[in-house]
Amino acid sequence: MADIILFTPKADLDAAANLRGFIDMGRNKLTAFGPDLPFEQGVWDVTDAVATKGKGAMRERVTFSDAATVDEKVPTMMREPFLSFAKAYIRYMHGMRPTKAIHNRVAALRALEAALSENGGVPDPARVDSRVLNRAAQMVAGRFCDGAAYRVGGQLEIMAKFMAENRLTAVPVRWHNPLRRPSSAVRVGKEFDERRAKKLPSAAALDALPRIFRLATDPADVITASVAAILLAAPDRIGEVLTLPEACEVREPRRGKGDAYGLRWWPAKGAEPMVKWLVPSMASVVAEALQKIRAVTQEARVIAKWYERNPGQVYLARDVAHLRGQEWLSLAEVAEVLGFGDGPAASNWCKAANVKTERREGSGKRPYARFANVESAVLGMLPVGFPLLDKATGLKYSEALLVVRRNELGAQRGTYRCMIEAVTVGQINTGLGSRAEHGHESIFSRFGFVEPDGAHIAVTSHQFRHYLNTLAQAGGLSQMDIAKWSGRRDIRQNEAYDHVTPRQMLQKIRDAVGGDKMFGPLAELPKRALIRRDEFARLVVPTAHTTDLGYCVHDYTMSPCQLHMDCIHCQDLVCVKGDAETEALLRQRLVEARGLLEKAELATAEGSFGGDRWRDHHRSTVDRLSQLCAIIDDPEVPNGAVIQLATPKMPFRIEQAPKRDQLLAEDREGELSANVRAVMEGMR
Repeated sequence: MADIILFTPKADLDAAANLRGFIDMGRNKLTAFGPDLPFEQGVWDVTDAVATKGKGAMRERVTFSDAATVDEKVPTMMREPFLSFAKAYIRYMHGMRPTKAIHNRVAALRALEAALSENGGVPDPARVDSRVLNRAAQMVAGRFCDGAAYRVGGQLEIMAKFMAENRLTAVPVRWHNPLRRPSSAVRVGKEFDERRAKKLPSAAALDALPRIFRLATDPADVITASVAAILLAAPDRIGEVLTLPEACEVREPRRGKGDAYGLRWWPAKGAEPMVKWLVPSMASVVAEALQKIRAVTQEARVIAKWYERNPGQVYLARDVAHLRGQEWLSLAEVAEVLGFGDGPAASNWCKAANVKTERREGSGKRPYARFANVESAVLGMLPVGFPLLDKATGLKYSEALLVVRRNELGAQRGTYRCMIEAVTVGQINTGLGSRAEHGHESIFSRFGFVEPDGAHIAVTSHQFRHYLNTLAQAGGLSQMDIAKWSGRRDIRQNEAYDHVTPRQMLQKIRDAVGGDKMFGPLAELPKRALIRRDEFARLVVPTAHTTDLGYCVHDYTMSPCQLHMDCIHCQDLVCVKGDAETEALLRQRLVEARGLLEKAELATAEGSFGGDRWRDHHRSTVDRLSQLCAIIDDPEVPNGAVIQLATPKMPFRIEQAPKRDQLLAEDREGELSANVRAVMEGMR
């Protein structure tokens, strides 16, 4: 673990001196990314410090290239003095605030360096000010999509605050990220339809997967289809599935019902380990999927166990175990040990692995390799960190569910009989068609499934998570339950996974009309109607759109909104219990309304003109918000219930006419008295 060292700027030094001190500390004193980190190099290998699940042997590297050449094969590095600052900042911040999304920090640094370098400027961090940061934010917005730009802009804000607090800039900087977090509240239009289609699996994919699950026999197809079945049973991250232990099933007896079935789970983003219970309809599917995966991966776990118990020795299958005592191996025997089909493949392997071959006396032209050299080369192929697959949970390769023999999922290369590897995200996504356009076969193409227009079916593992979250949203599951089911620590992240269409949202409100999950005037009206309930619902709720307090069912084809921004007094406001953000906002509005009511009552008591009207308005607001919060807090009202308050009693002009006439009469009497007094004064 890296030692934590705080940088303490000196108040009596200028920004340049503080920068030199910060860079010196980052170069010589920090240990993040390892004490032997090659600080002066332009590319750092940070795989051990930034461990991401499901990446296999893929290395994680940080390249300090500039923004203009980042996509080139040989990019240009950032210029000094910014380059040294960028390296020190990345190392320091990873020690203080470790993150797996380290490339967002690097992207923010690239944008800042580009903004400083514009018009031939020197990229000196001390020159950073609000203008430079605004220009960097513009560059970020132009390069990234809205969501990525918001995250990179957030890293810019963190960097600006760090530089200001540590006196690394010539002028004090107070800057906030101007890039807004994209909202998913807009659910109509071409943009929403495209975003929804991109985030969710297609109907053709969902129709094909169950058939492939039944038909698959090849190991690659079995694992891909079975992983898809698990992902469709619960909203899981692919990295969590790939690090499941082989013994992951949990069964718990229930009175009067079948056993509850779930999986032991280690969420990837901060939530506590849990047992993720599955709906009964998917329990048998997941159990079958696990059984199929175990059958395919059992041999790999045997190999992993061998290497745990026999470090320093190569694993030999039973039919070649007799070769262990030999000093020399022919290429045919090397091929049998490795699992290759012929000697030429073994010869190519020896060249690639730097295993020397030579011809022995009396053997003719046949080359041989020493057993010890072959053994050493094979042992060098063991995965990094072996025997541990996941350091965070202590999971070993011999205990993992998704571990296979090396190249077992790659049809282009031979499968090793003596070496293992973990299944990676890339292998699963390739099997689901993510690289079909580049000529890689998928489970869909191998079984002849295509989209209705003949295009390749392509799915990503994360689309299943979006799909199940959208089903939960459409079905009325509470936001807290959705977050817990999905293994999230922050309930606000639910919004990014909600792709309920306007039709689904409208149908949800219509289905509640007149039923047990409707509270308010719409719950009563259908009981007196002489038409079917669903027909009445379509008449009463012709349309709906989102507001900050829920949904508005006002029909704008009939009339415009009469109460702009005063939704709480509108009978067309419909709320759904279980939305944590909306409920928090309602309670906040109630607190604010009570404060405004107190001020209005005080103004009325002091005789302020119009104070009584504001008092009445705020009193009505408090009453309606209180009623709505009371219904939401009622434990007998289920989550997903649709709530509509009664029509508010608003003042009418006819009711106000007598009071208006009285006020006018009083004004006229006052004017008359004043005129009489003026005349009498004149007569004197």
